Amino acid sequence: MERHGRPRWTDIDAKVAACPTCPKLKSYWHFHGCRYDKISRTCSEPDHIDTCPLPSHQLRNGRLNQMAYSLFLFIRDIADGDLVGWIDRQFQNADDPASHTRLAQLREALFGPLRDVYGVSDKVLTMSLSCILLAAPKRLHLWREVGASMIAIDTLVHNFLVRTGILARFKADHSYGAACYQPGGCADIIEAVAQRIDARQFNPEFPQPFPRFVQHAIWRYCAQSGLDVCNGNRIDDRQSCAKYCQIHSNCDRITLNNAQ
Repeated sequence: MERHGRPRWTDIDAKVAACPTCPKLKSYWHFHGCRYDKISRTCSEPDHIDTCPLPSHQLRNGRLNQMAYSLFLFIRDIADGDLVGWIDRQFQNADDPASHTRLAQLREALFGPLRDVYGVSDKVLTMSLSCILLAAPKRLHLWREVGASMIAIDTLVHNFLVRTGILARFKADHSYGAACYQPGGCADIIEAVAQRIDARQFNPEFPQPFPRFVQHAIWRYCAQSGLDVCNGNRIDDRQSCAKYCQIHSNCDRITLNNAQ
């Protein structure tokens, strides 16, 4: 991206507005099944690929090209060109203060439609949208509340829950992936833990509970760019753990093997 630039809204908008012949670019709904591949330079509409604007963006692989155009078409056709307004409407329509699953419903109101954007996942949506929502003005209280509740599970967080024995204790053993976000998975466990931690002791401006903060703290404890104490991606199970680990006495030290 440093060498070739990033796909920009104005650039994609101008290229799509030029009415390319590919029928996949008519709308967000038509775009499904594009299947552009950068290396083989093939797609599901090979007769139109020579004049298609999608391959003109020099990205790492064709999936990123598809993601950029899919997101553009989503914002244009589903959100009527106003992503901020669309998010606000999704939250307002889904908010049910009496529901015991209120935050889950609000997250699903946002994630549900966006999951159909090509190439995105709950992890990608959480990592990208939580920062946007948490940085919203105070008047957008629903944005901040939902952003604080978002939990992103990567291999570091998952492996920490495996290695410490937390998943086993909850009878929630599973492989890394979509199961981390299923009922009783990694995200549910972290959310339950966050309910018992008053994040305001770390910063009085934090909400309570603050699941995103708890998840990020686990990630920083493990990440090489953080404290790098329990980095499950680099642990050699043939050796003992570091004695300076804060939870050494409570950890089950389960061998990771193929836990990733």
